[in-house]
Amino acid sequence: MKYLKNAFILLIIACTQFVSAQQDISTDFTKEHLFTKGIEGPAVDSKGNLYAVNFEKDGTIGIIDHKGNSSLYATLSNGSIGNGIRFDKKDNMFIADYTNHNILKIKKGSSKAIVYAHEPTANQPNDIAISPKGILYASDPNWKNSTGKLWKIDHKGFHLLESDMGTTNGIEVSPDAKKLYVNESVQRKIWVYDLDKKGNVSNKKLFYSFNDFGMDGMRCDNKGNLYVCRYGAGKVVVINPDSKIIRTIELKGKNPTNITFGGKEKKQCFVTVSDRGCIETFFAVYPGKYF
Repeated sequence: MKYLKNAFILLIIACTQFVSAQQDISTDFTKEHLFTKGIEGPAVDSKGNLYAVNFEKDGTIGIIDHKGNSSLYATLSNGSIGNGIRFDKKDNMFIADYTNHNILKIKKGSSKAIVYAHEPTANQPNDIAISPKGILYASDPNWKNSTGKLWKIDHKGFHLLESDMGTTNGIEVSPDAKKLYVNESVQRKIWVYDLDKKGNVSNKKLFYSFNDFGMDGMRCDNKGNLYVCRYGAGKVVVINPDSKIIRTIELKGKNPTNITFGGKEKKQCFVTVSDRGCIETFFAVYPGKYF
């Protein structure tokens, strides 16, 4: 009996280690090169549909079902090209349009994009984050000068939060809506701000700094762990709220551009990969945040 008990314990340990190892393996969710090298987004609506920009050609948005089948969802007009995508609680889609300095909006049930906010002094709205109150935040890099801006966006338009930053790129609101994370790709730094009830920022601090490769999109799980796309390194790293790397996921491609959560339990991560023009996937320990 004691031998069987010990054998059973060893079996449980082995299975646990196997599951843990499986969680660190990225696999293909879509076929290669269905999207252009500008593949970004990604975002999941309340029905579990996944979206990413630049399906087959730039200036489009693709929709992907739960089996990884992709099709055209929307074509943007006036030369607009999308980057980051986010949904609000009503399933309205918001898209960063970097060519025309816009935040676009596609209302629930529609596939036509309209201008939600326009800012002619913006460099190129890149990635966006959203708070529970529906306040949007946008990174705004100037790649030529290795500089960037940080914006807050609401129904009244763009509001400049900070200028003269590094190349602002990935951006995310913490699950308790008290923190805003912004990274600078060229400078390899992640900054964290306090957010007040009106969505304004203060108390900027260095959250994490890398010694190599770049960064792109970021997302939080519901425990506040930050998933960071390491552009050029072919990895997603998970950093806990104490600024410690707790997990590294190796990808098949080298240039991950962004990440989101989806699936039945919101534990499935979807990563857009530029050099492969596709989406890779792996499973998180905790679900993505609720907004």
